[in-house]
Amino acid sequence: MAAAMELRCWGGDWGLPSVHTDSLVVLAYAKFSGAKLSVSPVDWTWKTLTASVPELVCGDTVVEEPTQILNFLRKQRFNADYELTARQGADTMAYIALLEEKLRPALLHTFWVDAENYSNLTRPWFASRSPFPLNFFIPSRLANAALARILVTRGEGLLHRISEVEGKIYSDAKECLNLLSYRLGTADYFFDNSPTSLDAFAFGFLAPLHKADLASSPLQSHLRQLDNLTRFCDNILAAHFSPDKPCKIAETMDANLQKLTQLVNKESNLIEKMDDNLRSSPQHKPHRAEPKPSLSSSKNSTPA
Repeated sequence: MAAAMELRCWGGDWGLPSVHTDSLVVLAYAKFSGAKLSVSPVDWTWKTLTASVPELVCGDTVVEEPTQILNFLRKQRFNADYELTARQGADTMAYIALLEEKLRPALLHTFWVDAENYSNLTRPWFASRSPFPLNFFIPSRLANAALARILVTRGEGLLHRISEVEGKIYSDAKECLNLLSYRLGTADYFFDNSPTSLDAFAFGFLAPLHKADLASSPLQSHLRQLDNLTRFCDNILAAHFSPDKPCKIAETMDANLQKLTQLVNKESNLIEKMDDNLRSSPQHKPHRAEPKPSLSSSKNSTPA
């Protein structure tokens, strides 16, 4: 019997199961692949064993980082990419690398470095979900880590000012969004009709930007001009994370049962009409062959 899997991640808000990009990636992939996870939202990262989220715990095994968690789920036979061709698999890796290189720095800047967004949204949200006195420390720690990651991703030293690379960050991010929009087109998912790991990564990166109530974000304004990407996020939320989904399934089953009942009633009415027609039709006695005279009767009838 397989061990239960527990996912520890930041909690949800803004209509999302989690506000954290990496946590969203894992949650979406688990839905796509059919993996059953016990989700445990954490209030601060030190509650996890490795001091980072998301974190997957399965028995004595602890896995962190989205890529490693997805690989672990594949080894447990939860694979959302099993129908992909070699070419599609290569495209998946290329687009995920594009998201990490071009879009993640802009997301980190939008939520953690932009002063207005950090003061009005990001800091209050994470502080409200951290215990005293860590609520004074955790948001600033995460903000410093985000700034350092941006500079390292852009190939700049930590002594450089963020203003020196800010313009390039958002220019690359908008280009990345345009490429994603062109690749998606009018389809529901990036490859055919089934979601894959690329859809999980794209959803994790795009959904917070789409749903957050940001005070200042030119990147969010650009995303909302790309209707197919916002529709992509809304469709995944409705199809895989909507609390109303069981009700819709029940309504569909009731509708199918009603149709089946109507069909049975029609068949019953038809059978009754056929019976009525048979009863009202003229009845004829069945033709019976006259019995042949027996040998004894023939002898008795012979004249003496």
